[in-house]
Amino acid sequence: MTTASSPTSVVLVDDHAVMRAGFRMILEASGDIVVVGEAGDGAEAVDTVARLQPDVVFMDVQMPVLDGLEATRRIVADPRNSSAVVVVTTFDRDDYLFQALQAGASGFLLKNAGPEELAAAVRVAAAGDALLAPEVTRRVIERFAVRPDDADAAPAEAPAAPPSSPADHGLTEREAEVLRLLARALSNAEIARELFIGDATVKTHVSNILVKLGARDRVAAVVLAHRNGWA
Repeated sequence: MTTASSPTSVVLVDDHAVMRAGFRMILEASGDIVVVGEAGDGAEAVDTVARLQPDVVFMDVQMPVLDGLEATRRIVADPRNSSAVVVVTTFDRDDYLFQALQAGASGFLLKNAGPEELAAAVRVAAAGDALLAPEVTRRVIERFAVRPDDADAAPAEAPAAPPSSPADHGLTEREAEVLRLLARALSNAEIARELFIGDATVKTHVSNILVKLGARDRVAAVVLAHRNGWA
């Protein structure tokens, strides 16, 4: 895993070798990212990630043998893995977005993203931040939060009988404040500036929030916040 002095490691998963080569060139040109492995299908990806334990996985969706969504589920479900999976696709489709997040992906990115955005995505995912732009967050909220009667759309982390306030889950006032800012799609750095606290303090608050809510990741916490009217 990444330390202060080591580059962020990435595994590229795509059934097109040219696409993997392009991603490799772009990411390694940043200077702080190294591609440690590649896979041409989802099954190969599961094995490669288990063997190399990268910080981040760039995962295509439509691939032979095993698609990227199922590969993501298997990678996230493996307790040996701590890799953040970023689903990267040419298809700006809500069904892919929601399935990717439900599978455990840490974010969603389109392949037409620019070089700087691709490199930034790796850094954000490796740092544990949610990789969702505000407009994407709104789409998630509309699907998961605005339609609470849709059992298929509800994330697994949502409790059957949600409490009436963050305090019922043991969140402190400051943690509830951080959660509200998370629900506005702010990054750790933006939350730190908003609250005049350090980045490390924000990370501690976010970690505590996830534990107390029983949420897998920031996206799940945001969904819970909106479903329960805390945001």
